[in-house]
Amino acid sequence: MSKTIVKFGVIGCGLMGKEFASAAARWLHLSQVNFEPQIIAVCDAVPAAIAWFTDNVSTVKSTYSDYKELLANPDVDAIYCAVPHNLHEQIYIDIIESGKHLLGEKPFGIDQVANGKILAAMEKNPNVIVRCSSEFPFYPGASQLIQWVQENKFGKIIEVEAGFWHSSDLDPTKTINWKRRIATNGEYGCMGDLGMHVLHLPLRFGWKPDNVRSLLSKIVPERPDGKGELVPCETWDNAILATEVKTEDQQFPMILSTKRIAPGHANTWFIRIQGTEMSAEFTTKNPKQVASLPYTPGAQQAWHVVDAPYKSAYGTITGGIFEFGFSDSILQMWAAFCDELVNGKNMQQPFYCATPEEAADSHKLFTAALESNRTGQTINIEWGE
Repeated sequence: MSKTIVKFGVIGCGLMGKEFASAAARWLHLSQVNFEPQIIAVCDAVPAAIAWFTDNVSTVKSTYSDYKELLANPDVDAIYCAVPHNLHEQIYIDIIESGKHLLGEKPFGIDQVANGKILAAMEKNPNVIVRCSSEFPFYPGASQLIQWVQENKFGKIIEVEAGFWHSSDLDPTKTINWKRRIATNGEYGCMGDLGMHVLHLPLRFGWKPDNVRSLLSKIVPERPDGKGELVPCETWDNAILATEVKTEDQQFPMILSTKRIAPGHANTWFIRIQGTEMSAEFTTKNPKQVASLPYTPGAQQAWHVVDAPYKSAYGTITGGIFEFGFSDSILQMWAAFCDELVNGKNMQQPFYCATPEEAADSHKLFTAALESNRTGQTINIEWGE
C-alpha cells in the first residue's frame, strides 16, 4: 500500500517528544494505513535534547534552537509541540499562523485568556488542523465504553466518575519542576496538566457540567530545588470536581478527579458509568479488562469482567491475545491525527483526537473550579451556543 508521508517538526524534545519519535519508529506496527509521519526537523533550547533526536532518529535533517526558524522550513507539514504551559499561547499561535498543522499538548494555554487567543488564531486560519494530545481513549477497553454510549446501552445515567491518578509526586524529596510553579504551569495546577485526559470522553459524549464544586489540595508544601534548598510548591497537587450534568433528557452527577499524589497508582486513567440498564468501567490499572453489569428489571445484578482483545482503532500486526499498553495508545492517537490530515472527513475510523474546542471547554471548567475553591461555593457554568 502506498503511503502519504506527513513531514513533522517537533518543538520541545523532552519526554513526550521522544515518545512521538518512538511511535513514528513503530509505524510498521500498523497494518493497513495509507499515511506515515516522518520527523524531519526538531527544536529545543537544550542541546542534549536535540542530540538524542539526531543520534536516534535517522529522518531528522534540520535542528534549531529557535522555533521560528523551524516554522520557516517549507518542507515541514505539521508540528508536534510539547512545551510548558506558559509558552503555549505564543508558540501555538505562531504555528497556526505559519499554516502548519498542529498537535499540541494540553491545556492549550496557561489560562482561559491565553486559550482564547489561540482559538482566535484558529478562526483566522481555518485550513489548519489543530488537535490536542490525549491518548487514553484509544485503549480497546475505552473504545468498548465509547461504543456502548453511542448505542445508548446505559439507559438513564445514574452517575459518572472519571479520573487520572498517579503517585509520582508522593515522594517529598523529588526535585521541583516547572509543573510546581504558577509562572510556568498556571494556577490550574494538576487540573491543567492532567484534566484534558479526564474530560476527553465526557465532553465527546456531550456531558458538559452545568456547575462545579471543587476540592483542591496542596499536599507537599515545598520541595528540593536541586541546589540544596527547599522552595515552595505553588500549584495544586490534587483536584476533585463534583459536577452536575444536564442534557436534554437526563440529569446526573459526575465526579472528575486529577491527582498527582495517589498512593499505589503509577499512571491510572479510568472512567465509570452507572446506568439503569447497564453499568461499565474501564481502568488502565487493568488494561486488558472491561467490567460491565447489564441489567433488566427483576434480574440479578452481577458484574461481568472480561479480557478485552487487542482490537484497536487502527489494525496492527499484533494478535488479539496480547496486551495493549500506553505506547500503543500513543501510536493509535498519532494514527488518528495523521489520518485526519491525509484523509479528512473520510478517516479510516471515526474517533478523532481531542479538539481545541474541547480543550477550551476544559478551561471554562477549570476556571470555574478555581472560583469555587476561592469562594467555597458551587459555581454555575454558562456554555453558550
